[in-house]
Amino acid sequence: MIEILIAMALQQAPYVKNPKYWPTPVMDEAAPPVPPLKRGAVLVLSKTNGFRDDEQIVAATAAVQEIARQGGRDVFATENAAIMNPRDLAKFRVVVLNSNSGNIFTDDQRKAFRQWVEKGGGVVLLHGAGGDHTYDWAWYRDALLGVHFNGHTSKPDQFQQGDIDVIEPGHRVMRGIPVKWTRTEEWYAFDKVPTGQGTRVLATLDEASYRPVPEQRMGAVHPIIWTRCVAKGRSVFSALGHQAQSYAEPLHRTLIGNAIDWAAGKSC
Repeated sequence: MIEILIAMALQQAPYVKNPKYWPTPVMDEAAPPVPPLKRGAVLVLSKTNGFRDDEQIVAATAAVQEIARQGGRDVFATENAAIMNPRDLAKFRVVVLNSNSGNIFTDDQRKAFRQWVEKGGGVVLLHGAGGDHTYDWAWYRDALLGVHFNGHTSKPDQFQQGDIDVIEPGHRVMRGIPVKWTRTEEWYAFDKVPTGQGTRVLATLDEASYRPVPEQRMGAVHPIIWTRCVAKGRSVFSALGHQAQSYAEPLHRTLIGNAIDWAAGKSC
């Protein structure tokens, strides 16, 4: 009887978000100081006002900085979203959104970022940057991503081995990536296949290669990496990269470097 009462109490207990993964949201107002940077610099923004995996954020930020520098680019990393202002954005050619989550931008910051992109800026969105269940900023979801996140593989099968099929091996983002890429990941699913705005789905996930729950099956075309045109700018999204150790994988690092180079270009 005691066991039954305990079980009932546990079932009725409200869900409490662990502050380790759900920090108190903070809106940034004062921009960070930015050092002198060479033309073509990369900004890495890792602001999280929603879900946060600190280990992944730290590993990814370090990796992206290394990759950008190895590519001959200056790079500046911050978690301060107030860097989204016209003066500071003008110093960068590419913005890498590193698993940012939640509502992180003020109205003025949204305006500055959108104008920067639409006038020719390039954006690389990594993993959680496309993994919010809700979006306060429709332009971010509709223009940069073109899809709505529909969930991911969860415990006890959160991280599964799966096969990625590269369907545009000649695209700059996919250079050096095998046409069939087998790796372990927390696999994302979306409400639809992105279309419009010159979208190019570069790689898809083979749903027969892992065990998605029924509501996360997308069918024959399960996009995992794609690019989009955003007025005169461009965006590339990769759903890969939940685990910190994935940023030490040579192929994953190649993909990120390719994405930065493509985003820094002038054509979509």
